[in-house]
Amino acid sequence: MQFRQQALARLNSPDELDLPVRLARPQGWLVLSVTLVAMAAASVWAVTGEVSSTVSAPAVLTHGKGSYILQSPVAGQVTEILAEQGEQLPADAAVLKVRTADGDTVVRAVAAGRVTALAASVGQIVSTGTNLAAVEKVTRADAPLYATVYVPAKSAASIPANAAVDLTVQTVPAQRYGVLRGHVQSVDPSPQSAQQIGAFLGDGQLGEQFTRDGRPVAVLVRLDRASGTKSGYRWSTSDGPPQRLTSMTLADGSIHLADQRPVDWLLP
Repeated sequence: MQFRQQALARLNSPDELDLPVRLARPQGWLVLSVTLVAMAAASVWAVTGEVSSTVSAPAVLTHGKGSYILQSPVAGQVTEILAEQGEQLPADAAVLKVRTADGDTVVRAVAAGRVTALAASVGQIVSTGTNLAAVEKVTRADAPLYATVYVPAKSAASIPANAAVDLTVQTVPAQRYGVLRGHVQSVDPSPQSAQQIGAFLGDGQLGEQFTRDGRPVAVLVRLDRASGTKSGYRWSTSDGPPQRLTSMTLADGSIHLADQRPVDWLLP
């Protein structure tokens, strides 16, 4: 009965329409205003702002045409080494001699270049196809260096033409001399196998190393020239390292991809 009387009394009483109603506290209005401003700023940035990204991959400093591995055409014993490591050889130059049952065979350079490694020694027994030397295809000592960056195949399509590249050279302390600058010259159309990489670099171990996580795409990088540095190339510091660079030096490449608007990530 008590609750019924209260309900009847409430029905008989007029609504308190003349009393003000507090919709929100001042602190709530402040939070709402800040939230709206932040959302508006984020929307403008998503449409007009740009985000830079990079792809990183191992790299090697080489001359543009790469190297080749000189193999023994016969089976026998190495009797004489006729070339030295680092020597510049013309095409068809004698590299070493191998004695067979039919006499001595002179093994000659397939193409002009510089001997970067000698894998054979006097007295060694070799079979047909044994690796004897690695020769870099360079015709002159002052030929420009390039960098070959072995990028994962899934990232190669996103590399723009002439993209900027930063190279951390393993023989140069980056904290002191900075990074080597360059730009993308070309991107190979298809991934490379360990054998292809080893043949180009003249080093089968590097071919195996660069394909551990799958077959990569080779990106040829043109190094930026600078007359005021000892190396002859441009660095992130004003003068770079106090020594010249040599081919077959390992590096870590960072290729700058095209800038994207954040709103592009939300669009299909």
